Amino acid sequence: MRFSVAALSALLAPSAALSLFNGDSQQAITSNDDLKIPGESPLEHCPDRKGEGYIEINSVDLAPNPPAAGQDLVIKANGTVKKTIEEGAYFDLVVKYGLIRLLKTRADLCEQMGEVDLKCPVEPGDRVITKTVQLPKEIPPGTYNVEADVFAANGERITCLTATVKFSLPGMDFLDGEL
Repeated sequence: MRFSVAALSALLAPSAALSLFNGDSQQAITSNDDLKIPGESPLEHCPDRKGEGYIEINSVDLAPNPPAAGQDLVIKANGTVKKTIEEGAYFDLVVKYGLIRLLKTRADLCEQMGEVDLKCPVEPGDRVITKTVQLPKEIPPGTYNVEADVFAANGERITCLTATVKFSLPGMDFLDGEL
């Protein structure tokens, strides 16, 4: 379960306003402005999969931005809970490396919320959540796609979030076709 927390955190992790990773080790990933979550992150709503009015995400910001391998990444999310999130809520998490699925799991949302000092039921109201994640020193180069589809205990969709992150080897950006 610790890996799913890290993978979900990775969903919130890299990229700032279309300049995800600059310079020597990573490069930018474009996003769909209509789906983009405001703030300094690559986070977007999933196309064609809207929530049932449970939450409104106002912004997600990262520090440092861009994230750096082997360093702490601070994720700050700001939003409003509009409907109570009860015990039994869950999320389906998929992590892909390019076209290869690395992880597909279902996890208890309320259990994972303990990582950010929340517990179910989560009552309506404004929330600011801050989470620090230790990024591993060795991150294999490539494109990672992460998707979290979040559901209430009754099966209604709370939200669906996705992010795409591309890691390159330091000094090897020329291999990405930007000569």
